[in-house]
Amino acid sequence: MGSTIEVPGPGANVARLRRARGWGRDRLAAASGVSKGRLRQVEHGERALMEGTAASVARALGIPLEEVLGRAPVPRDAEGSLKALHTAVRRFDLPGGREITEAELKRDLAHMVTLRGDANLAEVLAKLPALVSGVQTHAHTTGTVESWAMVAQAYSAVYWLAARHRWMVLADLAVTKQKIAAQQADPMSLAIAARDEAGVHLNHGDFGDGLAVVERAISHVEGVATGQERAYALGMLHLRGLTLAGRAKDRRAADSHIAKAWDLAERFDGEMNRYGIHFGPENTAVHVIATSGDLNRHEDAVSIMAELERRRRGITLPATRTSPLHMNIARSHVTLGDRDRALEHLEQAWVLAPQLARVHPTSQEVLRVLTSRHKRSNPRLTRLAKLAEIHF
Repeated sequence: MGSTIEVPGPGANVARLRRARGWGRDRLAAASGVSKGRLRQVEHGERALMEGTAASVARALGIPLEEVLGRAPVPRDAEGSLKALHTAVRRFDLPGGREITEAELKRDLAHMVTLRGDANLAEVLAKLPALVSGVQTHAHTTGTVESWAMVAQAYSAVYWLAARHRWMVLADLAVTKQKIAAQQADPMSLAIAARDEAGVHLNHGDFGDGLAVVERAISHVEGVATGQERAYALGMLHLRGLTLAGRAKDRRAADSHIAKAWDLAERFDGEMNRYGIHFGPENTAVHVIATSGDLNRHEDAVSIMAELERRRRGITLPATRTSPLHMNIARSHVTLGDRDRALEHLEQAWVLAPQLARVHPTSQEVLRVLTSRHKRSNPRLTRLAKLAEIHF
C-alpha cells in the first residue's frame, strides 16, 4: 500500500479544494501561512490536519471552515427529524403547541443530558424537536425564570448536536435563541450560553472573536456569581478559552487559561455537571490534552493522559468527553510515530461513541493517516476502516 492512498477526510478536502481553485501548494502556503511541506503531508495522509491549520486554509481559500472539515450528511431516516427541529427553532417566538407539564419537561431534559453524555447523536436528533417545542410552549405560558432556563438548556443541546455535525446554520440559530432565553433566566444559563456562543466562533475558525466572548462572560460571572457556582462557571469558560487559544496557536493566552482552569479545578473533588456540561479535574485534563496537541506539545498530552489514568483510577466522564479524549491522544501518538498506540486509542474512541467517532474530524484524520501509512495486513485497522466506511 502506497503512502498516497486516497482516503476521505478533512486533509483530503484540502487538496480537492485547492485544485478546484486552480491553486498550487506554493500559492496556498503563501496565502495561509502553512508551510508547503506541511500541506503536502496533510494532503497525502502523512500528517493529520489540525483544526487550527484547517481554519488557516479556509481563510486563505475564502470558504467556511466546515467546507474544509466536511459537513456530516443527514442520514435518510433522520431527515424528517432535522426538518422538524428547524421548524421548532423557527417557532421560538410563537406560543402554542401541546402543553406538557413541568415535571415531564424536566424528565425529558434529564434524558437529553443522558443521551448527550452517551454521544447518541441519532436519539438526540429524534427527541429534540418535541423537547424544543415543549419547553418553548411552557415558557410562553408561564414566563418564569425556571421555564426560560429550560429553553436555554434545550438549545444548548441543539447547538451541541449541530456542532458535532458541522451544521453551522443550525448552530448559529441555536446559540442565538439560547442567549435570548438565558437573558430571561439565570446567571448560570447565561454563562453556558456564552460558552456555546464562543463555541460557534470556534467552529467557524474565528478564534479571536470566540476569545472575546469568553473574556466578556468571565467578567460578567466574576461580578454576579459566588461560591461553587462561580468556580464552575469560570472554570468551564476557561476551558473554552484554552481551546480557542490553542487553535489560534496563542501559547500565552492558552497557558493563562490552562493555569486558571487548573486552579479552579482543584476546588472540586469530582466533576460538577450542569445540563451535561462538566467541570472539574478530569474535564480540565481532557481539555488540556486536546490543546497540548493543538500546540504541538504531543509529549505533554501523552504525559497528562498517563497521569490522569493513574491518579483518577479510571475516567468517570461520559462518552461525549472520553471518546474525543481518546481521539486526541491517538492524534498525539500518530504524530509522535507510535501508530500502534494511536490505533489502540482510536479503537477505544469508536467503542465508547461510534456515532461521534464517525463524524468527528479528529477521528477521521487519525484513521486517514493510519490507513495511508499502512503497508501490511492488520485486521484491527481493516475492521475500523470498515466501520468508518473507508475502503482501502
